[in-house]
Amino acid sequence: MPKRAQPMEWWKSYFDAQYLLEYEPLLSLERDRAEVARLLDVLGLPSGSRVLDVPCGQGRHAHLLAEAGFDVVGLDYSADLLARARGRGTGPRLRYRRGNMKRMPAQWRGRFDAVVNLFTSFGFFVSPRDDRDVIREFARVLRPGGVLVWHGASRDGVMARFLGRDWWTTRNKTLIAQERSFDPLSGQLTVESVWRGPKGMGSREHRIRLYSPTHLAELCADAGLVVEEAYDGFTEKPLARSSGEMMLVARKTTPLPALRRSR
Repeated sequence: MPKRAQPMEWWKSYFDAQYLLEYEPLLSLERDRAEVARLLDVLGLPSGSRVLDVPCGQGRHAHLLAEAGFDVVGLDYSADLLARARGRGTGPRLRYRRGNMKRMPAQWRGRFDAVVNLFTSFGFFVSPRDDRDVIREFARVLRPGGVLVWHGASRDGVMARFLGRDWWTTRNKTLIAQERSFDPLSGQLTVESVWRGPKGMGSREHRIRLYSPTHLAELCADAGLVVEEAYDGFTEKPLARSSGEMMLVARKTTPLPALRRSR
């Protein structure tokens, strides 16, 4: 079976039409609307607030956030997914831009009322220092008092019921199979995907560094973001040790005014 060569930075080429096919069972408009409805409750922002969706992928959440009245920018590295996002429509309240979340535009400092990082879109980079830099970028582009909503896998819950193998069939009868392994020292989850269908067969691999809620909260704190709420994924249930997904809501602290020395 032909195997696609994987660069060290797998994310540069991974998010394409094959990615959309592979994760098809998780991608539906009904799910998107339910998740955005929950985001609106969590954010509690007025219409017109500036929201950055990063990485925005094919615009699943950005499009609906703009429909809800927010001024939305979607940033992503994948040209393929951005083309899908723009195909859904753009406008004065919805704009897309290609870029790397490690180094966002300098002029975005303090620009956004909220940043959303959703659907396990974190921990892609080779070095954990890059993950720290990403959190700092999120904090940099937030205004004082702005909110970061982070959603992804919780290392504690994933390890509690680790699924080493899984398989499913897409609508066009492509069989997808995944085999997963986890390195507890690096914290990296490695996923090898194999597929066979009407358009051919192949395999490729991707890696994601998983974080515990504690570690992620510490990264946020180092960047000036205080985690105020923690949920079991997109539900209203509080985060538990067994939660496979987590949603953390962190607020950018407002610097205290310097104290005057009394004479």
